[in-house]
Amino acid sequence: MVTRKTPAEIRSLREKHPEMRERDFARIHGISEAELVAAHIGHGVTRLEPNVELLLNGLAAVGEVMALTRNESAVHEKIGPYEKVVFGPNASMVLGAQIDLRIFPSKWAFGFAVEKAGEEGQVRRSLQFFDRQGHAVHKVHARAATNLEAWAVLVTNLTAQNQSPELDIRPAAKPERGTPASAAELRERWSRMTDTHQFFGMLKDLNLDRLEALRMAGEDYAWPLDKGAVPALFSAAAGSDLPIMVFVGNGGCIQIHSGPIHETKELGPWLNVMDETFHLHLRLDQIAEVWAVRKPTKDGHVSSVEVYGEDGNLIIQFFGKRKEGVDERSEWRSIVEALPVLPRDRAA
Repeated sequence: MVTRKTPAEIRSLREKHPEMRERDFARIHGISEAELVAAHIGHGVTRLEPNVELLLNGLAAVGEVMALTRNESAVHEKIGPYEKVVFGPNASMVLGAQIDLRIFPSKWAFGFAVEKAGEEGQVRRSLQFFDRQGHAVHKVHARAATNLEAWAVLVTNLTAQNQSPELDIRPAAKPERGTPASAAELRERWSRMTDTHQFFGMLKDLNLDRLEALRMAGEDYAWPLDKGAVPALFSAAAGSDLPIMVFVGNGGCIQIHSGPIHETKELGPWLNVMDETFHLHLRLDQIAEVWAVRKPTKDGHVSSVEVYGEDGNLIIQFFGKRKEGVDERSEWRSIVEALPVLPRDRAA
C-alpha cells in the first residue's frame, strides 16, 4: 500500500528541490501536479472554482497575459489579451488575434491562484487549472502589462469556499468502444468530407482512434514521415514567413497559434520557437510517429502534419493558415509534400 504524502511533507520536499520543474517534481515524487500546487494552499496558493465562464469573462478586463497549454511533450505559450469569447454547451472558445483556444469545461476539475516570489522581489502570479487526474489543462500567467486590479477581482470572484488541500484525484476511465470500421468504410467516409471539422465525428462514428485511422487510410490520404520531418518543417516555415497554424492540446484545452514563425532553436531534446508573442517547446525525443494528412473539403484538400507520442496520443498538429472558402496556400502544400517520407515497412 502506498502512503500518501501530507501537504506539509510535499512542501518540505519542494523546498529542498526548488529548481525542479513542477511537472518533473510531481512525477518523481509520485503525486500529480495538482496535488503539488494544492499542498501550498495558504502558502501563496488559493483554491479556485474551475468555472470557465467566470474565468473567461473576468480575463477580458485583465489585458495582456501569457496563456499556456501543454501536454506531456509540447508546451504552447501565447502572449496577448483574452478576446472574442464564445460559450457553448460542450465547448467554449477564445477567438482573439493572439490567444485562440478551444476549451472543454467538463474536463476542468481543480483551479488555483498561485503567487511566487520572483526576481528582484517581484511576485509571479498565475491561474492554474487541472483535470480530475491532476494534469494541467490550462494556465494563465500575469505579465508586466497585466491589470493587477482586475486580476485581483477575478481571483476574488473565483475563490472557492473549500480551501482544503485534499483533492479527489481519480484515474481516467477507459472509454467503451464498439467494433472498429474497416479500411474500406473509413476511406468511403473520408472521401465524402467537406470540412476538416467533420474528422472527429467520423472517427467517433467508425469506432477508430486518430492514429489508427491514419494507418488505415491509404497513402492518398495519410503517409508516414521520418522524425526529421519535424525540424525540417520548422526550418522551412521559419525561412519563408509563411503563416501557419500550430495546435497543442490536452483533454481540456486546445491552444492555437496562427501566423508566421521566425526564431527557432534546438536546445538539448527541445525544439523551441521564441517569437515575440509565441513560444513553443517541443520534445523531439518523445516523438514516436509523424504523419502527413490530406483531408478533402469543399474548397480543395487541406494538408496537415501530425506528431504522436509513444502512447499514441497527438502531441502537436500543423496546418497552413487559410481563409474559409479558399484553397490552402500552395507554399504550405509544397512544404508538406517535400518532407522526408518514412517507408511503409518502417512505419508502426
